[in-house]
Amino acid sequence: MEITDFNMDYFSIKGKNAIVTGGNSGLGQAFSLSLAKAGANVFMPSVLPDDPEFNALIEAAGGKAVYMQADLTAPGMPQKIVDKCVESLGSVDILVNCAGICLIEEVRKFGRAQWDPMIAINLTAAFEMIHACTDYFIQQKSGKIINICSLFSFMGGQWSPAYAASKHGIAGLTKAYCDELAQYNVQVNGIAPGYFKTPVAQASIDDPERNKWIVDHTAEGRWGDVADLMGACVFLASEASHFVNGHVLVVDGGFLVR
Repeated sequence: MEITDFNMDYFSIKGKNAIVTGGNSGLGQAFSLSLAKAGANVFMPSVLPDDPEFNALIEAAGGKAVYMQADLTAPGMPQKIVDKCVESLGSVDILVNCAGICLIEEVRKFGRAQWDPMIAINLTAAFEMIHACTDYFIQQKSGKIINICSLFSFMGGQWSPAYAASKHGIAGLTKAYCDELAQYNVQVNGIAPGYFKTPVAQASIDDPERNKWIVDHTAEGRWGDVADLMGACVFLASEASHFVNGHVLVVDGGFLVR
């Protein structure tokens, strides 16, 4: 591409079909809606119930919303999800691995009961979703994979070793699959959110000491709004990021630099 060829259409994903795991709740809603606003249809597998009001937001943005009740950890489910997306929408072009959980416990009490389900959904399910998309991406010689990492892809993590381990793992998975799939014109990147205002974070928001520590440690001096993640998702899903591969994009308001 010559520099004169570049234009804002490179940020459009009009007509593309995206899978966003856990895409109808939490941060997943920001990713799903951002892709719809950029022109994509969105397929949302989730253990949570369908959300007709959120589906209506996607369709008002111009995309088609398809929901599938799915436990990503069930044997064979990732392949069923990808095949159903292709059956419903005609193709799979973008995969956002967003579904995840974080169980908290004091270190001596944190055992396999907490470790196993977190590794299963945060890391193994993401691996299986990528694996299930790979045949389609290789055949069409294109694809975008966006793994939702975390600040804990780079840091330790008190009270949840499985969260830190799984998020370190998905950052490594991002780089490993880049190394495998770049030859087929597939871009594999990650987004590492900082501290965002979500229901999961409400306890920290309501704790004056914890809240102050987070705000003081963030260079911008505030919690992130979920909307702050939307531009990063569109960029990594679009042709504008064609030569960005194996990268984890931190969206944290400057938390890691302080």
